[in-house]
Amino acid sequence: MEYVVKTMKEIAYFIERVAERLRKDQVERFIDVLVDAYKRKAKVLVMGAGRSGLIGRAFAMRLMHLGFNVYVLGESITPSIGEGDVVIAVSGSGRTRLIVTAAEAAKKVKATVVAITSYPDSPLAQYADVIVEVPGRTKLVPDIDYFARQILGIHEPLAPLGTLFEDTALVFLDGVVVELMHRLGKDESELRKRHANIEL
Repeated sequence: MEYVVKTMKEIAYFIERVAERLRKDQVERFIDVLVDAYKRKAKVLVMGAGRSGLIGRAFAMRLMHLGFNVYVLGESITPSIGEGDVVIAVSGSGRTRLIVTAAEAAKKVKATVVAITSYPDSPLAQYADVIVEVPGRTKLVPDIDYFARQILGIHEPLAPLGTLFEDTALVFLDGVVVELMHRLGKDESELRKRHANIEL
């Protein structure tokens, strides 16, 4: 039980510190891109690998609840994308080969690429039109995680591998959903109408 509570507190503290350090210009640009895509009924493709992919899927589900024309990379029903569409890539390191390659392909067809990453100078960021820096310890070697350790004020976080990035990205994207609700004039009852109603 000792490590359960300590880890929960550490993650919550980290997320609170990151919330205070988010770059407003980056977040505003990201939200503007999403609002514009909603109004134009443009396709939004969300992608991520591993646990970051799960965070992306959770965000895509919420965008669907809001009425976005949204898809997840790798699903059999995902259509082609092109100019005017939006691709959102979630990758803490910004180096996951699959995601970098997909971002490069999206850029070639003139889609708007958004990178949610801890590293604004990463290969993924090179293809991004919009970068949102979400600090977090990634599964890369410890010397690359200097910023995350500085925020926490400790040498080695309890949360292993990419947990801090993934949890922080999830909470950040949930915050984006609420911001979108307000900007698009949506309420919870409208989201509920689009929630799955055929469940076991």
